[in-house]
Amino acid sequence: MNTQLFSNQTLSQHYDAGPLLPHLDEFADVLLGQGYANYTTKRKLRDISELGQWLQKRHIPIDELSEFCINRFVRYRKKRNPSRRDVQSTFKQFINFLRDNGVLSAFTPEIKDSEIQRIENSFAKYLQQERGLNQATLDNYLPTVRRLLTDRFGDRKIIFNELRPRDISAFIIRYTQTMSLSRVQLMATILRSFFRFLHMRGETDIDLSGAIPTVPRWQFSKIPKFLQPEQVKRVLQGCDKNTAVGQRNYAILLLLARLGLRAGEIAYMELDDILRETGELIVKGKSKREEKLPLPHDVGQAIATYLQDVRPQCSSRRLFINLHAPLRGFSGSVAVSSIVRRALVRAGINMDFKGAHLFRHTLATNMLRGGAAISEIGEILRHQNPMTTEIYAKVDFKALQAIALSWPRGDV
Repeated sequence: MNTQLFSNQTLSQHYDAGPLLPHLDEFADVLLGQGYANYTTKRKLRDISELGQWLQKRHIPIDELSEFCINRFVRYRKKRNPSRRDVQSTFKQFINFLRDNGVLSAFTPEIKDSEIQRIENSFAKYLQQERGLNQATLDNYLPTVRRLLTDRFGDRKIIFNELRPRDISAFIIRYTQTMSLSRVQLMATILRSFFRFLHMRGETDIDLSGAIPTVPRWQFSKIPKFLQPEQVKRVLQGCDKNTAVGQRNYAILLLLARLGLRAGEIAYMELDDILRETGELIVKGKSKREEKLPLPHDVGQAIATYLQDVRPQCSSRRLFINLHAPLRGFSGSVAVSSIVRRALVRAGINMDFKGAHLFRHTLATNMLRGGAAISEIGEILRHQNPMTTEIYAKVDFKALQAIALSWPRGDV
C-alpha cells in the first residue's frame, strides 16, 4: 500500500497522526480496497491526522474517541477556518473501521443525534424480530421516524410524552402536500407502527397511533401503469453495453423485466443468491421469505457478463455494486428505481409513474394478455394475498367487454 501512495516511504514520514498513527496503514488499505483513488485516500489520511493531533493536544486517548469527540473537533476546525469542507463522512468511516477491528468498543449514545440513532436501532430491531420486516422495508421506515423526531424536538432532549396529536397532524400536512397518494399511505403506516411501538415500550402514556388520520385507499380505482412490449425493448436497448455502468444496469433492468422483482429484492441480492449449477435465483422477499426462481437464459447471460467483465473486486457480497468509491452495495431500493427513471428518460418514455414497480406491473399485464390466469400471475409475482393480484384483471379489456352489459335503451 505504501508503495502505491508514497513510493516506498511509510505513512509516518508523511503524517503526524498522534495516537491514530498505528492505524493509518490498515485504514489506507481499506480505502484503496474500496476503490478510492490515491489522491482521495491521501486527503482522507490528512483529515485523520489532524484529528489525531487534536486528540494528542487534549490528552484524549484513542479508546475515548467517539461521535461526541468528532463533533467537537469539527466545530473546532470550523471555528478556526469557516471555509473548511465538511469531512464527517471520513471520520464516520474511520470510527467504524476502528470498531470493526476491536480498537473501539460498541457505540454508546452521547449526543442528540446518537439518541435518535438509538431509537432507530431499537425500532428497527422490533420491526425485524417482531414484525418480520426486511432491510428494504426498514430503509423506507427509518427516515420518516428521524424526520419526525428532528422536526419536533430539534436539538432538545427527546421526551415522547411531549408529543401531541396536533404535532403529528402538522408533520403529516407539512410533508405530504407534494407526495403521491401511495407515499402518504406509507407515511401513515410508518407512523402508526412507530407510535404503537413507543406505547408498547412504555415511552408514551397513550397510544398516539390513533391520531394518525386515515388515508383513503381505493385499491381498484386505478388501472396499473405498464409498458408496451416495444417500450420495454427500447428501455433495454438504451443501455450502453460498451460501458461498465451500462452492463450493470442492463442486468438489473432484465431482472425487473423478466422476473418482475421488487427494487429492494435486487438492491440486497447477494452473490450466493445466484445458483449457477441449477440455473436458479434465490429471491429474498417480504417477511423474510426466500424463494427460488428459474433464471431465464438472457438474464443469466447478462449477470454472468457483469460478474466476469464489470463487477469490481471488493469485500462486499452484494451482487450489484456501486462502480465508484466506496465500492459497496446499493444503499437501498431507491438506487434501483433511479436506474429505471434514467433508463425511461433515455428511451424517451414519459409516464406519471417511473419507479421500478413499473416493470412488475408490465410483466403481470403481458402475462394476462398472453392468457395467464390471475392465480398464475400471483404465483410469479409471489403475492401472499390473492386480492393483491386482482387489480390486474382491470387491464384485460377484451374479457371485460365480453361480460359487460349493454346499456339499456329506451323507446325514442
